[in-house]
Amino acid sequence: MVYIHKVYTKFGDQGETMLASGDTVPKDSPRVAAYGEVDELNATIGLVRVELARDPGATSEAGQRFAARLDATLARVQQELFDLGAELAEPRATEGKSRLKIHDEDIAALEREIDDLNEKLAPLRSFVLPGGGPVGAAAHLARTVCRRAERRAVALVRRHQQPVRGQALRYLNRLSDLLFVVARAASHELGHAEVLWDQSRKR
Repeated sequence: MVYIHKVYTKFGDQGETMLASGDTVPKDSPRVAAYGEVDELNATIGLVRVELARDPGATSEAGQRFAARLDATLARVQQELFDLGAELAEPRATEGKSRLKIHDEDIAALEREIDDLNEKLAPLRSFVLPGGGPVGAAAHLARTVCRRAERRAVALVRRHQQPVRGQALRYLNRLSDLLFVVARAASHELGHAEVLWDQSRKR
């Protein structure tokens, strides 16, 4: 159980922080940057949920059903991102030292939700620009933050030669795909037009 008595500890005043392993590292270390990006991602998904709750398109019966289902999915994802952050904060997670971690079934659940949402959408014939209503715009923002978090995690492995479980990398990859489909589905289900890239505008 987490028990937070004081918000500030002054431990980090010299630019250092403590990993889940108890190791002290600089706050700008690659591992801290990786789980910091995941934290930012979680915050942006919170914004998607706020926009979903107040979107006028979610007041119809069909809109309410869509919003309730999507909100439940995003609520679960936020919990999983906390697990992912805890996993990335433990350098020995690949050795089974992290109790909180991403599981294969978490990735499978994202894939099922991608397929279910995408099934009702028309095939794309152009790239989609961020927009498509408040929920769509917020989901696109979350998608770009997710891609950045994925790049940080990949860099942690490839550039800095630090261990990260494959499940963590796959989860971020699938989540960015889900957020793209969420943006499209929200536009469709809540009555907002998607914004498409116009390739002919300069011809």
